[in-house]
Amino acid sequence: MRSLSIASTGMLAQQTNVDVISNNIANMSTTAFKRQRAEFQDLLYQQVSRAGAASGSDSKLPTGIQIGAGVKTGGVYRIAEQGALSQTDNPYDMAIQGKGYFQITMPDGTTGYTRDGSFQLSDQGELVTADGYPVQPGITVPQGAVAVTVSKTGEVQITLAGTPAPQTIGQLQLATFVNEAGLEALGGNNFLETAASGQATIASPGEPGFGTLTQGFIEQSNVNPVSEITALITAQRAYEMNSRVVKTADEMLATTSQLR
Repeated sequence: MRSLSIASTGMLAQQTNVDVISNNIANMSTTAFKRQRAEFQDLLYQQVSRAGAASGSDSKLPTGIQIGAGVKTGGVYRIAEQGALSQTDNPYDMAIQGKGYFQITMPDGTTGYTRDGSFQLSDQGELVTADGYPVQPGITVPQGAVAVTVSKTGEVQITLAGTPAPQTIGQLQLATFVNEAGLEALGGNNFLETAASGQATIASPGEPGFGTLTQGFIEQSNVNPVSEITALITAQRAYEMNSRVVKTADEMLATTSQLR
């Protein structure tokens, strides 16, 4: 019976859906996490009779008969909606308000991208991520600095002891992509450029199409708990209905096997 295999594809699809939702809920408190959504597509159809085929000497079938083979996961999309900003009062924490990613140098020398602006200083005074990856372009804060300020446009200034006038030590830049959903997630709030995302476009914060920076804040996850729980209940009910189809098909086969 087709219904057994069709229902099994539905159960597998809803399992994927629950996996995606559970990952969203697990990352509710992850800095700058972007929630994901599973999208599904129907499978191939068996053409029992084709629409428009001749049904008589001068008549045609208006609809035909197509029987579907079930469902498959078409993709899992990342939704790049802005998360709320949370104040930390840490001068090295920076939140992006709008589009863009910070550039970081990965251990293998490649350029990674992140919206997690919870930065710190290394033992050399270099601005790094929580994992110790340097932020591009390199910003080094000298030992004598008594204050560090970062403007909305990414200009980094310091104030030295005994010197009231601030000094500019660097300029942070952001990267944007034509298709943010095409970035490859590495874990650790880091991403890599792919052929699907397109090449990075680099500019200073505040330029047209780029977000601005807010010092002393970090971006929170954009996961909405109410929406995720609602989606979880819907996925659970869909899974139950598909399992009910399997049970019904099994009962029908059992009835058929008992015929004399």
